Amino acid sequence: MKKLKVILYFPPDKTDRPFSYYLVKDYDLVFNILQAEVQPGKRGRLTVELEGTEENIERALDFARQNGVEYRPFNKNIVRNQGECMDCGACTAVCPSGALYMDPIDWKLNFDESKCLVCELCVRACPVKAIDVNMFV
Repeated sequence: MKKLKVILYFPPDKTDRPFSYYLVKDYDLVFNILQAEVQPGKRGRLTVELEGTEENIERALDFARQNGVEYRPFNKNIVRNQGECMDCGACTAVCPSGALYMDPIDWKLNFDESKCLVCELCVRACPVKAIDVNMFV
């Protein structure tokens, strides 16, 4: 099984179709919606993590493209250097997905990479530069 995070861009005339239904039914994919901005009749954006066979993910992305839905796969991730981190929490204030959060018991910073949207706001917010972006192919 493969996992892939992608941002799907819907033109206004495609936002009223049951796109996620087809991903599950026709391509046997499990998907996690990380962020969504979709309204009928307006341009939409859906950030998802797809899980399935490599072949089914490719077929689903071809289906998207053939139906006017553009996509962009994530080609980077956020890396946190725990040795340099002061657990100040400045990054949590700008993290839109809640991937960076403070443990309410010991007040240590935690990072849930599966929720990360790689928006890079945390990189700029970190006062000690303990957060960086890692590019991959």
